[in-house]
Amino acid sequence: MHYSAPRDDMRFVLHRVLKVGEVYAQFGEDPPTEDLIDAVIEEGAKFCEQVLLPLNGPGDAEGCHYADGVVRTPNGFKAAYDQFVENGWSGLTAAPEFGGQGLPESVGVAVKEMIDSCNLSWGCYPLLSHGAVEALKHHGEPWQREAFLKPIVSGRWTGTMCLTEPHCGSDLGLLRTKAEPQADGSYAISGTKIFITGGEQDLSENIVHLVLARLPDAPSGTKGISMFVVPKFRVDQSGQMGERNALACGSIEHKMGIKASATCVMNFDGAQGWLIGPVNKGLNCMFTMMNTARLAVGIQGLGLIEISHQNALAYAKDRLQMRALSGPKRPDKPA
Repeated sequence: MHYSAPRDDMRFVLHRVLKVGEVYAQFGEDPPTEDLIDAVIEEGAKFCEQVLLPLNGPGDAEGCHYADGVVRTPNGFKAAYDQFVENGWSGLTAAPEFGGQGLPESVGVAVKEMIDSCNLSWGCYPLLSHGAVEALKHHGEPWQREAFLKPIVSGRWTGTMCLTEPHCGSDLGLLRTKAEPQADGSYAISGTKIFITGGEQDLSENIVHLVLARLPDAPSGTKGISMFVVPKFRVDQSGQMGERNALACGSIEHKMGIKASATCVMNFDGAQGWLIGPVNKGLNCMFTMMNTARLAVGIQGLGLIEISHQNALAYAKDRLQMRALSGPKRPDKPA
């Protein structure tokens, strides 16, 4: 599969069309220079072309490996993720107060497009972390923001979005996952969620699940849904990571085209969770994450369009059909 990052197109759009520096300055932010943005695009392109693209085909052929609740990603995925984290890509657009670099989201979109062009399956793993950060930043308590945001922004932890259940798809008013209040202020989360992207993997130290569930006295329908943060490894209010939480991956799906992305069935068996936002307002809070994810899926489409166009164009230029009126183009061939 051929791919060359559209560096010049991205620079033109960012600098001449969107004028991101001027827009950023309107919000009182110190605008990044064109040279800085160009350097980010160039280094992002190199990472995608040289590291992610070679893993794309082999990763899809190998797929993820599941055994006894443990998921192992394809060969090379872990090393690529470690490099991604080490070079600061995870926090490219996050606020500096949480350890991010504070660059405009438009620059992050350019980098994400290149990631999705080169390896969509791999790109699914850090995808939902951005949405988890936004949800916790806007709706979490101060201790939750302090405990969870910096590790997620750094890439050491990743985020997931746990909505769908086996008996209901988009009608979240029917969900049955329960949240039982505990003496320490936490909640015991019990239920099953399906189609959870990155619900279990071997890339990050911890996985932070944002889960929709019902309190015992919650009204029926969507008016009785609350949101909880439920980490794979328990996290106390000081931010310390502790023992394994009571949750596990029950199986993984085999999705065409993204076999290297672990799409999981997640079973919660009294797992410790913490309420995010007001009681029974979980769907409102979750929309912060959902809308971020929707934008990310749109970028996935753009990334796939770019690499598809590049390869279709190369094929069209190389493929001969019919006979040229000017005479044989390849005399040594049948046509």
